[in-house]
Amino acid sequence: MQNAHLRLGLLEYQRMTEKISTRIRVRVDRYVGEGRQAHLLSVFGNDSDVGAITAAVHEKATFTLSFPDNTTMEVSLGERASCYKGAVPLSDRRQPVRHLLAISEELHSNGGAGRTILLRYRREEAWASLVSFLGLPAEPGWAHHVLDVMEEKERIKELDGIGCQPVLLSATTEEVLSWIADGLRSHALRFPEKSGPVFWPQFSLGELLDGTVRTLLSESGSECDV
Repeated sequence: MQNAHLRLGLLEYQRMTEKISTRIRVRVDRYVGEGRQAHLLSVFGNDSDVGAITAAVHEKATFTLSFPDNTTMEVSLGERASCYKGAVPLSDRRQPVRHLLAISEELHSNGGAGRTILLRYRREEAWASLVSFLGLPAEPGWAHHVLDVMEEKERIKELDGIGCQPVLLSATTEEVLSWIADGLRSHALRFPEKSGPVFWPQFSLGELLDGTVRTLLSESGSECDV
């Protein structure tokens, strides 16, 4: 993928004590946030840098995040964030690149408290995720009616993102059930003609990430070699 560095963010952590000042900078390939509240942070770097960022996340530290357009923001993952570390081997490097994925407590329990965060907004994906997270009795054909209602009520909000175009869907189980009931009463929605299981489309994480990258590339006019 060409010019990938132009789509990366930069995360900086600075800590000062009486005897030493520490400044760490790592690259960000994925980010989801809501103002100062970070929900998802994907960074990579060397062992010591990633280790220090991991410790800072657990200490509820505040970071300086620079977006690809050079805007900056102070962000934090807050309390009880989860961290997952791994290694990415590269053919031209003796040592693998260390990778950290940090997730806020809210994103870890996504769909709770009537808030569902998605990496992008595509109606089929959004409806399938909303139904799954809220445990709703529904079927794929009801997506457009309910999401029309949510868009009209301004319940779909764009979030800050790097490497994706995240959104927040604000709706409780009771609200979505009432919108479904209204649709059935008005005959905008209908029950399936036959009894049996409901088959939902399947979306892998790789497809979602690939789709967000391709969307960003098409909008920016950049080239992509996959």
